[in-house]
Amino acid sequence: MRAAIITAHGGPEVIGYADDLPAPEPGFGQVQVQMKAAALNRLDLFVRQGWPGLNLTFPHIMGSDGAGVVSAIGPGVTQFQVGDPVAIDPTIVPDDSPALMTGLENQSRIAIKGEHESGFACETVVVPARNLLKMPPGFSFQEAAAAGLVYVTAWHSLITRGQLRAGETVLIVGAGGGVNTASVQIARLAGAHVIVVGSNAAKCEQALALGAHQVIDRSHTPDWEKEVFKLTSKRGADVVVDNVGQETLLRSMKAARIGGRILIVGGTSGYSFNLPVNLLFAKHLTLIGSTMGPHRDYVDVMNLVFAGKLKAIISRTFGLSEGRAAQEALANGDVFGKIVFEI
Repeated sequence: MRAAIITAHGGPEVIGYADDLPAPEPGFGQVQVQMKAAALNRLDLFVRQGWPGLNLTFPHIMGSDGAGVVSAIGPGVTQFQVGDPVAIDPTIVPDDSPALMTGLENQSRIAIKGEHESGFACETVVVPARNLLKMPPGFSFQEAAAAGLVYVTAWHSLITRGQLRAGETVLIVGAGGGVNTASVQIARLAGAHVIVVGSNAAKCEQALALGAHQVIDRSHTPDWEKEVFKLTSKRGADVVVDNVGQETLLRSMKAARIGGRILIVGGTSGYSFNLPVNLLFAKHLTLIGSTMGPHRDYVDVMNLVFAGKLKAIISRTFGLSEGRAAQEALANGDVFGKIVFEI
């Protein structure tokens, strides 16, 4: 089968294309899916670069998001049939995990397709049947793939862990990333007032079109935390979504109101941060970490996507043989939304 792959850890030179990989066959409780679309995340850049403890089998197929059509079913599977269009939850939970299907799966031992295991940017995958969600007939495979990882991540962080309430003010640090474009829409749907910090005027305009109530262009307003206080009558934001990390977390803490919550699902600028403990206790701040989401959250948020209440934003599409160009577009940062492979 064909696939977009990496052949080792390293720079763009390790990105490749294969057309002769064996197609996997489903075992007990598993389903084979003929992929129609897959999507990249910044996670794919980190996986390519590698980190201590990440032990991959090469070639490694990229892509942690995917959607396709059921092409074969293994023994014990009764809820799906060949031909069903499906979206795929990328969180793989071991069969023997006590947290399986409890709503706490993402707080237990997990693997993520495209990170710990080969991903979805290929013609055929095999996954546990419990990871699949039937799609409405005619729904876009590209949009379903673009939504998966970022929407379950944003939903779990904002709604499940962050307990976002209608009427609260949400500050989202960054405009164009997949989790942030999802967070803008989820926060707006929840009835929150949404402020977005964008890197330039174009991305700020796109955030407004997506549903943000107010935007701050940090290229003109580098001290954006002060602007947040002006926009909130010197109160600050109830909730801050900061997945940038090292470069922005101090400003985010300053921009939060007394008693505010700061939600963190990543750190694209780096993970080391000198925590000002006095600011933490003086402002009664709560730092909330979150990774992925349980399957029930995946089902909840994807059904909102299927219903048209949330929309995955697709920046650019590529073919499987264009993996290097796709990752370079993502690395350059000149995208608003997701990079999608059409398969």
